[in-house]
Amino acid sequence: MPHFTVVPVKDQAQSSYDSLEGINWVDYRDTGQDCPDHQDTVSSDGHGNHKEDSPFLSSADAASKKNDFYDRNLALFEEELDIRPKVSSLLSRLVSYTNITQGAKEHEEEESAQGSRRKTPKSPNMGTLMGVYLPCLQNIFGVILFLRLTWIVGMAGIMQSLLIVLMCCSCTMLTAISMSAIATNGVVPAGGAYFMISRSLGPEFGGAVGLCFYLGTTFASAMYILGAIEIFLKYLVPQAAIFHATDPPGSDSAMLNNMRIYGSVCLSLMAVVVFVGVKYVNKLASLFLACVIISIVSIYAGAIKSMTHPPEFPICMLGNRTLVRDRFDVCAKTVVMGNTTVPSQLWDRFCLPGNMSSPQCDDYFIQNNVTEIQGIPGLGSGIIRENMWGNYMQKGEILEKPGLQSVDAHGGMENFGMYVSADIATSFTLLVGIFFPSATGIMAGSNRSGDLRDAQKSIPVGTILAITTTSLVYLSSVVLFGSCIEGVVLRDKFGDAVRKNLVVGTLSWPSPWVIVIGSFFSTVGAGLQSLTGAPRLLQAIAKDNIIPFLRVFGHGKTNGEPTWALLLTGLIAELGILIASLDMVAPILSMFFLMCYLFVNLACAVQTLLRTPNWRPRFKYYHWALSFLGMSMCLALMFISSWYYAIVAMGIAGMIYKYIEYQGAEKEWGDGIRGLSLSAARYALLRLEVGPPHTKNWRPQLLVLLKLDEDFHVKYPRLLTFASQLKAGKGLTIVGSVIHGNFLDSYGEMQAAEQAIKNMMEIERVKGFCQVVVASKVREGVVHLIQSCGLGGMKHNTVVMGWPYGWRQSEDPRAWKTFINTVRCTTAAHLALMVPKNVSFYPSNHERFTDGNIDVWWIVHDGGMLMLLPFLLKQHKVWRKCRMRIFTVAQMDDNSIQMKKDLATFLYQLRIEAEVEVVEMHDSDISAYTYERTLMMEQRSQMLRQMRLSSAERQREAQLVKDRHSLVRMGSLYSDEEEEVVEAPPEKVQMTWTREKCEAERRNRNNAPENFRELMSLKPDQSNVRRMHTAVKLNEVIVNRSHDARLVLLNMPGPPRNTDGDENYMEFLEVLTEGLERVLLVRGGGREVITIYS
Repeated sequence: MPHFTVVPVKDQAQSSYDSLEGINWVDYRDTGQDCPDHQDTVSSDGHGNHKEDSPFLSSADAASKKNDFYDRNLALFEEELDIRPKVSSLLSRLVSYTNITQGAKEHEEEESAQGSRRKTPKSPNMGTLMGVYLPCLQNIFGVILFLRLTWIVGMAGIMQSLLIVLMCCSCTMLTAISMSAIATNGVVPAGGAYFMISRSLGPEFGGAVGLCFYLGTTFASAMYILGAIEIFLKYLVPQAAIFHATDPPGSDSAMLNNMRIYGSVCLSLMAVVVFVGVKYVNKLASLFLACVIISIVSIYAGAIKSMTHPPEFPICMLGNRTLVRDRFDVCAKTVVMGNTTVPSQLWDRFCLPGNMSSPQCDDYFIQNNVTEIQGIPGLGSGIIRENMWGNYMQKGEILEKPGLQSVDAHGGMENFGMYVSADIATSFTLLVGIFFPSATGIMAGSNRSGDLRDAQKSIPVGTILAITTTSLVYLSSVVLFGSCIEGVVLRDKFGDAVRKNLVVGTLSWPSPWVIVIGSFFSTVGAGLQSLTGAPRLLQAIAKDNIIPFLRVFGHGKTNGEPTWALLLTGLIAELGILIASLDMVAPILSMFFLMCYLFVNLACAVQTLLRTPNWRPRFKYYHWALSFLGMSMCLALMFISSWYYAIVAMGIAGMIYKYIEYQGAEKEWGDGIRGLSLSAARYALLRLEVGPPHTKNWRPQLLVLLKLDEDFHVKYPRLLTFASQLKAGKGLTIVGSVIHGNFLDSYGEMQAAEQAIKNMMEIERVKGFCQVVVASKVREGVVHLIQSCGLGGMKHNTVVMGWPYGWRQSEDPRAWKTFINTVRCTTAAHLALMVPKNVSFYPSNHERFTDGNIDVWWIVHDGGMLMLLPFLLKQHKVWRKCRMRIFTVAQMDDNSIQMKKDLATFLYQLRIEAEVEVVEMHDSDISAYTYERTLMMEQRSQMLRQMRLSSAERQREAQLVKDRHSLVRMGSLYSDEEEEVVEAPPEKVQMTWTREKCEAERRNRNNAPENFRELMSLKPDQSNVRRMHTAVKLNEVIVNRSHDARLVLLNMPGPPRNTDGDENYMEFLEVLTEGLERVLLVRGGGREVITIYS
């Protein structure tokens, strides 16, 4: 696979900024050598193992921006800015990266400027017309249009020919729709169809189909070369033939041998051209395309001209049989020379030399007349009625015109060479296989995605327009050929009846040579393009290292040219040349292309039905049903055109699939159906263990921490509602809870709690698993759940927990310490965290929001969770009609206009539709309200600390708690209940008063006013003031913009590293979210969860 490198535009030196998977612009150049300076972004590590870069700014880079840490407006987030960068700094980094154009352009630069290899890369600037539309036209129009379409119309008739064209073009159109969806679902690097399928369906399918596509492209080069040689030997320079037939039946074998010799020479020359320099092929591409367009225009011009002045191409008929026109001069049995009637050359061909009065001639020749008819009657002649229906023939059958009179007599075999006959047996299915290659070539646009200014717009528009254009040309050509040309001429494959002229050339204007020369150059150009593309595709597969024996083909010249892959491509193409028949090679490559298109449709259908979070194509006009229809048509066309070739192609793909699968797969067969099911589950879990999921496959796998009341009822069922709306039945959901007590005594209660949770999960339509643990401390139980839930690769990556309501009213710190401890545990375990605040106001599954906004406040970047969650919620019917708005914060030194442009570009690359707004937060003086709020917070903390000074007071607190609450063993996750097992004190506190104790009590009472004065004279800590300032300012801005939003998503600041400030942290979160109805606090898990790649 190509080596992906991140290249700064201005600075070529290695940046300390690790590439952000799914965020940075990436160079897809295939450098052909390992670059120690750069990291792979979405590539393999050289051993076929996926690896991912760190998704965050490095600490070195963050340290250089240390001044930002003390930005008063972001003080809440300052402790984590080294791993969760400011959005403004992230976006400014994005602008400094670009994707260099892929393909052959860098090789041209290598060859033309050996001395200056590290040049500033140019940004892609190709539009839809030059980048997709014209390359697709060039690849789709080809040899079949000029050499075989007239013959197909003659054999199948206009109606069946239209059906053949319609079937093939419908198949490619449906495939193009699926391909557009995949190609616009992120950036598609070099490898085109191979990359799309392998990244959508996995390496097994990708490798199998990639090799099928490679073989198809290789055989296509052989087909184009054979077409060029056929034009050269039949129509351009017939005298160049080396082998000549001594008798008419041997003419076919002589022609095939000529094709083999000249084809091999032509293949060698083309391979040398490709080896020497791809730049020559690219420079000639425009010339070859011009030849194709001029040739097609000349056909239409000739058809229009034939209405009034049809071209003169007479056909000589003996009875109703068509004669080979170049074997005699005059179409008559006798000619008058002076006053004497003498035998013509035609007579001499059918009769022995001798007296004309008693000739020894062929019976059929004697009994039938010689007539001459017009080969091109013209558009207004009404010949269309005769050509409407099919006239399939067997091999060796003579071409006959049904309307002419003839006497059926036995003719001698020695004169068989005088008639035009069918060289192969024809049928509808055969013609489908021969025509289909003329509909291929639709991948040309997706293969050039790196060259395009806006690939996500250009690829669908350009490809679908190109298929529409070519389909219209083919359909109109079928009708024009059937309306203008005589049926026997149409069925004459090599133009024997019209003096060895190319049949389509007879219709063209101003001269047949326009088509002959134009088609020759276009087929040569198409052959060169195929011979250029196939080795690069093989190199991309080899570099992925999924097929070990192909590893050698990943190497090439120093500039990346795939030398060894070109050699193998030449050898395989030579096999096609040795077949020597265009009609035999065409069905072979039809099979391989149809296999490739089948899996493109399958990939789109699977992605659509699975609804993976990364499946967000910009191209919206696709549907899984269309993909399945396209897949079915591909399969049907494979078996229609050639069932045995279809079986061979599927067998090859199946063997490659199994080979790749068994490289690292371990199979185990159990006994019976259950054994097989267990084996499949074990195998799948082991496959999941291999490594973390790729960014594009990441979806939130939830662990929902629930709180139960004393009757084992779920206290906040809307947490489950929210989980069901977020997951929509996809992925993993585990619902967990903790029971406070001893496992031996509480087993029954645990089962009852499990059943209560399962019942609520069923009501809320949550598909998942339930796990309840019994622990002596609720805090430890939560930690056990976070550590141990799941199995193998089926583990949670996101924790959902409720907000600890009433923590301010509670004098017991354990009410909120469990909450903060859980936040710290999720961070340590690299799990994402979601805290829905005011969850009771969240909508039920039966509500529908018909309008409104989901507002995302993106303050620091922590992996893209904030982008992904609204997209997933909008898949559910409750949130579907809501619009998404993204707000980000600009500081004094940020360019807010540029930030907005960069953010819009970033969202476009992510295929997420949202309004973008940058909110400017200028540095302002800390207000008296902020100061007072901080002071109140610190006074409360100090007061609570003093309340827990003496053991006597702790005992009183325990007694108060006991009095206030019944002794329930059910533990709460974030409530006021005791976490530690407190010894039940006696009904009255028995105290023995001594003199020392009495004096201590008196001193405490006397110190109370002093303590109060201390509280009043407290000065708040400056770091707390700055944090409170951040919370107040952000809250003002958020409430101002999002007070009427249906849901507000917000970066959740991390708890302080110093645990002394935990209660202050809770106050900051309260201030940050005041005045908002529904808030979802989000913390990323330390990795990228959203990507721009396909």
